[in-house]
Amino acid sequence: METAPKPGKDVPPKKDKLQTKRKKPRRYWEEETVPTTAGASPGPPRNKKNRELRPQRPKNAHILKKSRISKKPQVPKKPREWKNPESQRGLSGAQDPFPGPAPVPVEVVQKFCRIDKSRKLPHSKAKTRSRLEVAEAEEEETSIKAARSELLLAEEPGFLEGEDGEDTAKICQADIVEAVDIASAAKHFDLNLRQFGPYRLNYSRTGRHLAFGGRRGHVAALDWVTKKLMCEINVMEVVRDIRFLHSEALLAVAQNRWLHIYDNQGIELHCIRRCDRVTRLEFLPFHFLLATASETGFLTYLDVSVGKIVAALNARAGRLDVMSQNPYNAVIHLGHSNGTVSLWSPAMKEPLAKILCHRGGVRAVAVDSTGTYMATSGLDHQLKIFDLRGTYQPLSTRTLPHGAGHLAFSQRGLLVAGMGDIVNIWAGQGKASPPSLEQPYLTHRLSGPVHGLQFCPFEDVLGVGHTGGITSMLVPGAGEPNFDGLESNPYRSRKQRQEWEVKALLEKVPAELICLDPRALAEVDVISLEQGKKEQIERLGYDPQAKAPFQPKPKQKGRSSTASLVKRKRKVMDEEHRDKVRQSLQQQHHKEAKAKPTGARPSALDRFVR
Repeated sequence: METAPKPGKDVPPKKDKLQTKRKKPRRYWEEETVPTTAGASPGPPRNKKNRELRPQRPKNAHILKKSRISKKPQVPKKPREWKNPESQRGLSGAQDPFPGPAPVPVEVVQKFCRIDKSRKLPHSKAKTRSRLEVAEAEEEETSIKAARSELLLAEEPGFLEGEDGEDTAKICQADIVEAVDIASAAKHFDLNLRQFGPYRLNYSRTGRHLAFGGRRGHVAALDWVTKKLMCEINVMEVVRDIRFLHSEALLAVAQNRWLHIYDNQGIELHCIRRCDRVTRLEFLPFHFLLATASETGFLTYLDVSVGKIVAALNARAGRLDVMSQNPYNAVIHLGHSNGTVSLWSPAMKEPLAKILCHRGGVRAVAVDSTGTYMATSGLDHQLKIFDLRGTYQPLSTRTLPHGAGHLAFSQRGLLVAGMGDIVNIWAGQGKASPPSLEQPYLTHRLSGPVHGLQFCPFEDVLGVGHTGGITSMLVPGAGEPNFDGLESNPYRSRKQRQEWEVKALLEKVPAELICLDPRALAEVDVISLEQGKKEQIERLGYDPQAKAPFQPKPKQKGRSSTASLVKRKRKVMDEEHRDKVRQSLQQQHHKEAKAKPTGARPSALDRFVR
């Protein structure tokens, strides 16, 4: 007896179930339709729960791709049209009047360019030329980016300008303090320390901290912007000079007998007895070298990163109490009592150069930040500015009534001279131009004789140490208005300072690379190379780099007879001989062209000249 199948309980066989699951693949141009069967009866849904949880779409929703049954034919998409970027409009509908990147002036790009494209290799391989082209393209892109980033340097240097016919040297510090804002006016102050003077002072590389030491043992360090005292001690000994090391956390003090190192809390860390009777100190930041000049006539270089003395050079000129460094090439300049200035490097036991500057002893030496100009003053009451670009000739000279005992250059090229209790400042046309000694830019009188001078980095401030204490003067246009936050950041935290110290130690320049021209380090020393090659030939008795004589390789199938080998060897020897003759003839013609006087009229007898 047959029974009617109940709805929902008739389960088809397994094979039919697999066949129903497989669908014919649909192409993207075909419409998707639901196949209907005649015998299928609409039964209740199997998973009611999942269907109830699905979001319900509105009935009138029209979806072209996913619709099961479409009443309207699908409209094919139109091909994508490429629009001209110049015709693109913004959100407001207005067209950009300046499309594309902003143009960069050629002069600004050349200022950041470091590769000289005029110098090219005469005979270079294709691979080398391609690498050079890639390097030049990268360097050009980098210089353009640097020129664009110059827009972010909001601060600009300025100078003090008087009214029509007004002399700026007659403007006193009180007038400048009244004219500037409150923050700049707070940078002018006087520290009355007559009990322990006279004083020597030094600013940190960031320009944020100030250290000073008195002749009677007073040593102090402070944040001179916020006037917060870091440390203050009395070493109970004569202090002759004081210097910050690579950061404001370490301090070098030249005391009466030995050199001492202190931290920013006033705790003595080291006592270096090999540096005795020190009179002057200079620190080379990129080499981590502390240069000391002593009464015994020795110039000593101390590597503060490892605590070892790199070089101890005898200047053979008596007491050394005049010393300055060239910030461009880290060469030390020493002034002597015979009127000469000698230039020293730890890689050489003899001076790199000697310059006769004055008829009397040299009292002070200073070098500008570009390493181009050197200012000297002597016992003959003359102030001279020399050109250090190979000529070493005086550019300008001025006779002073009392003579300058201390000199210093600012970052923007201003020159200050301390003459007794008077400070004179001369200005030039810009950073790379020498200062004009005709008319002083500013003049100021102190309460005592000057004992030390230094411009504060990145600030229009001049620090003066004298017998009455410390004076901070305002000098408009003295410092660089913008600083590099990755190199000298005055607002860095302790963590940033520690990270900077690690990076600076990894990038430390060896002391052997100090020379007069740092650009020569990237060139090949041809003279030393030839000399070393000659010494190697003399030591070995033969030239290891000489070309080996030609030896023909044997050939197979009976073609390696003795006659053929000799013939091939003779052919190669003849070709080499022709090349040598051709080169000698070219050299001879070149010499004759040089020896022949230019502009001489040709003569018929020239053919007999050999």
